[in-house]
Amino acid sequence: MSRELAGYVWWTFVALWGVIRLPHVLHARTEPIRATQRDLRDRIARSAAVFGLGIIPGAYTIIHFPMAADRAHLPVLAWAGACLLAISLWLFYRTHHDLGRRFSASLEIRREHTLVTTGIYARVRHPMYTAFWLWAVGQALVLPNWFVALAGVLGMAYLFAARVGREERLMEREFGDQYRTYMARTARLLPGIY
Repeated sequence: MSRELAGYVWWTFVALWGVIRLPHVLHARTEPIRATQRDLRDRIARSAAVFGLGIIPGAYTIIHFPMAADRAHLPVLAWAGACLLAISLWLFYRTHHDLGRRFSASLEIRREHTLVTTGIYARVRHPMYTAFWLWAVGQALVLPNWFVALAGVLGMAYLFAARVGREERLMEREFGDQYRTYMARTARLLPGIY
């Protein structure tokens, strides 16, 4: 895979990511909210991820900045990254499919919200974050630039650190022992590891 093709591959996955998410975002706007933690901290965390996983790599593919941070383009790494992006996209689709009407891009509980413990959520509590981590690593391999790689990993690290604990506390408050039991039998991101 050439450097130019790698940029097109990244954009293709971004477009598919949007196709998966957009209907769920539009539908979520019609569902009344019962509890929320949408605040400045959450907005900053989401913005960090958008910049690191979207805006900075997108700008790099268009204007090739910062060129000084380029690394050698190795086609085998680009293909490995494309495979990780594909796995990330599949996992992203599964999370949206399994959440259905309970999807929210922010820290929110819908009025008719029930705890999802089936599908991909049967083994992992936060598979969407797993998808984002896979995206960050895949992006770092597909786009041969150290700044882009660092932006993706740091953006995702900030999002994860700022949200996961708050999200789990919100779910524990809303679902009590049901969520605590669910936490005891599932991993946060990777079954059997973490």
